[in-house]
Amino acid sequence: MSSCFFIGHRDAPDELYAALRKAVAEHYALYGVDSFTVGMYGHFDCLAAKAVIDLKKRCPVRLSLLLPYHPFDRPIEAPEGFDDTFYPPGMESVPKRAAILRANRYMIAHSDYLIAYDRGQVGNTRDLVAYGRRREGLGLMGVTNLAGSER
Repeated sequence: MSSCFFIGHRDAPDELYAALRKAVAEHYALYGVDSFTVGMYGHFDCLAAKAVIDLKKRCPVRLSLLLPYHPFDRPIEAPEGFDDTFYPPGMESVPKRAAILRANRYMIAHSDYLIAYDRGQVGNTRDLVAYGRRREGLGLMGVTNLAGSER
């Protein structure tokens, strides 16, 4: 089966939830995605997790919480609705200020699909989606940008 990661702006609007639910269901039904990973910072991450948790009620999918900081520094158990947590290998020596970006980049490099909400604003979301698009151009992943009409 396949894996999917989410990346988006922390101030994503609530109205995005319907599009996220649809995208998650399509990735499961059309692309065989059975494993989703989401971060824990910002409203987009909350909406994405909620959409996967909703799908879990009907379909056998897994939801993992991405941990950008070493679990020994800040022990975190998987929140309700999540199956587990994931801390990318090799992150122990990454400075805290760079940890979220590095963890997100790792997930994009190791996922089959990316569901994004990138409005094209300068910042990490734009850069990470561009990285995903480059991988997509090489046939390494599929990218869905839910902000496509806003750009």
